[in-house]
Amino acid sequence: MKLKNIKTISVVCAGNICRSPIGEVVLRDRLEKAGLEIFVDSAGTGNWHEGEDANAKTNKVLRESGYEIAHTARQFKKQWFEERDLILVMDLENKRNLLSIAPPTHKDKIHLMRKFDPKLSHLPDDHEELEVPDPYHQPLDDFYEVLDMLEKAADGLIGLLKNNAQ
Repeated sequence: MKLKNIKTISVVCAGNICRSPIGEVVLRDRLEKAGLEIFVDSAGTGNWHEGEDANAKTNKVLRESGYEIAHTARQFKKQWFEERDLILVMDLENKRNLLSIAPPTHKDKIHLMRKFDPKLSHLPDDHEELEVPDPYHQPLDDFYEVLDMLEKAADGLIGLLKNNAQ
């Protein structure tokens, strides 16, 4: 996996109202604190929630955890494969959906975000333990668990990006 010269990252889940907005906000926060200038956005593989705010539980968990969020859901566009250096997905279905529309030269940009969690990096690339479960119909505690998973993954990714920037 090439992590040199990363300038743009998209975080992707199914509807872009729960997991990917959390991943985007956390990653942007960590990049800013690390002094890395990398553009981050998020999207969904589907258009069900396009134009909507993030899920109310997503907003609550992020704000209670000290993050700021201003979000409008959108669907991932095929031309973004050319424009993004790294595409971080939440689960294997998200990955399959993007691989099915990705030009062959850009398929290597798509990775499960939890692969960057240092405690999980020993797992094979498509191991089911690397998936971030969708908390959409779940209680608030599940959103906090997703936040914790994505914070660990973001911290691991930032460490790798800083090492590759030197």
